[in-house]
Amino acid sequence: MANPDATVLDRLFRVLEARQGVDAAQSYTAKLLQSGRERVAQKLGEEALEAALAAAVGRRADVVAESADLLYHLLVLWIASGVGPAEVWAELERRQGASGLTEKAARPGS
Repeated sequence: MANPDATVLDRLFRVLEARQGVDAAQSYTAKLLQSGRERVAQKLGEEALEAALAAAVGRRADVVAESADLLYHLLVLWIASGVGPAEVWAELERRQGASGLTEKAARPGS
C-alpha cells in the first residue's frame, strides 16, 4: 500500500455502511449494528480504554492496533447514530485554527 492516508476512513465508512442489513452470521459489522447503538457505544468505550492503556504502558504496536479498532468502532457508532463522516470533517474544519481552550469554554456546560 503506497502512502496510506485518512481517506481510508471514508472508504471504510462506505464499506461498513453497506453492511447494514446484511446477515449478522456473515458480518461482524452487521451483527454489531443489529445489537443496537448502546452496544456499539459500549464497544467503542472498550476500544478507547484498550488504546489508552496500551499507550500508558508504552506498547507502541498495540497503540497502532487498538487505534485501528477504535476508529473502526467509531465509524460503526456514526452509522448507528445516523452521522456521516462529512459532518465530523466539517466540525473539525470549523475548529481548525481556534484555540482548543477557547472552543471548549464556549461549549454548553463547560
